[in-house]
Amino acid sequence: MDRRLRNRILISLVLAGVAAVLLLWLSARKPAVKISAVTPTRENLVSSISSNGKVEPISPYVMRAQLDTFVQKIYVTEGQTVKKGQLLLELNVKEVAAQLAETRSKLLRVQDDLRAAKSGGKADQAAKVAGDLAKAEGEQDRLQRNHDSLARLAAGQAATKEDLASNEQALADAKAEVTRLLAVKQEFDRQARLDAERGELQVQQTLSEMAALEDKVNDGKITAPADGTLYALGRNAAGLPLKAGDYVKLGDLLAEMADLHKVRVRAFIDEPDLGALEADEPVIITWDALPNRSWVGKTEIVPKQVVPHGTRSVGELLCSVNNDKLELLPNINVNVRINSKERMNVLAVPRGAVASDGGRRYVFVVKPNELGVGKSRLEKREITVGIADAISYEVMSGLQEGEMVALPGDTDLHDGMAVQVVNTNAA
Repeated sequence: MDRRLRNRILISLVLAGVAAVLLLWLSARKPAVKISAVTPTRENLVSSISSNGKVEPISPYVMRAQLDTFVQKIYVTEGQTVKKGQLLLELNVKEVAAQLAETRSKLLRVQDDLRAAKSGGKADQAAKVAGDLAKAEGEQDRLQRNHDSLARLAAGQAATKEDLASNEQALADAKAEVTRLLAVKQEFDRQARLDAERGELQVQQTLSEMAALEDKVNDGKITAPADGTLYALGRNAAGLPLKAGDYVKLGDLLAEMADLHKVRVRAFIDEPDLGALEADEPVIITWDALPNRSWVGKTEIVPKQVVPHGTRSVGELLCSVNNDKLELLPNINVNVRINSKERMNVLAVPRGAVASDGGRRYVFVVKPNELGVGKSRLEKREITVGIADAISYEVMSGLQEGEMVALPGDTDLHDGMAVQVVNTNAA
């Protein structure tokens, strides 16, 4: 080997050794930040949204008082399964029943008055008016015949003028009486027609009053409109379930029931999560009162607007849930998890290792010293993420298998930071 070439190789080796020693010295001079790091692995991810919600019946039946009265008897308890037509409770309708009996008597009277009016008025009054007119007309006819006879006799001087004048006066009085009685009969007939019209109206009004009272009497017996579960009784003034003797007003709640084999959950979804919702996505419901139970359902109606809910801005997502054992009760508060998307065997990194800046996601990749000695350094690298679950993000680009990613700790991480990895775990 040429001496000059050999000298160059020796000089290079010496310089490399000096550089290594210098790096070790510099590294030891300034301690590196100790961090934990993970190596991303492949996982099956299920993206889910978790929130809270309230159970509601899908088709509830609500029974309310139709009159002001007292509760007479209650036959059921809250939570009881009932059959269609089953008597639930009774209200005191004695006063209404008395009013109904009085109204039925009134109906008979106004119906009699209507029949009389349609037949031309009350029989005795009609007979008197007709009889008086017929008698007056008969007297008028008689005096008219007398007048004709006296006129012929007077022409032959067989009757005096005084007899003829007296008959004419009587005939004029009779005609006046007939005219008066005709007017009386016309007024009587007109009044009978008016009485018939009023009578028909009275009959209709009385029938309506009677029907309304019959409804109230029938409303005193509260029965189940369908098969289902009676999940709530009305409350009295003390806030307790109704009992015999309690007073209820028109419109007060008496009972609520529904078929609870399938219920609706109104889930309150925070505004940032609304974009991931779709119909027919699987839903898991849990209830703190039964911590070892869960119920399966699906999303039905995706919210189209947000509304205030306490300090939150939420969309109200409606979910249908199977409740075969009737364990979920209306109005209870439940936990809701919507499993919206599932990806198999994807590269995943812990959510805590991913930071965001202006809508972009990035991680700090641990880069070992190229010489294999001294401290490692961090490289800030932008990544593209896919779905996420409660623990991990799917990494779609920007990170390779086997690369190590720093986890946040007590010290803020930054690009180019010198670090020493003291704890390494798989993601």
